[in-house]
Amino acid sequence: MKKTGYLSELKGKSAEELSSELVSAKKELFNLRFQNATNQLDNSARIKEVRRNIARIQTMITQIKKQGA
Repeated sequence: MKKTGYLSELKGKSAEELSSELVSAKKELFNLRFQNATNQLDNSARIKEVRRNIARIQTMITQIKKQGA
């Protein structure tokens, strides 16, 4: 997914939706790392992409909290 499309998708979500998306992204990262350790991972670049998506989600959550405070 392209960065701009993903960011616009994140901007339309509430803090609760972002939190649930953060949990699922962290689970995906765990699974990717596990696959990488057992040499079952086909696309190792996906780990980097998921890590960046987690950072984007956390940034959006922080921005929402700052606006609310």
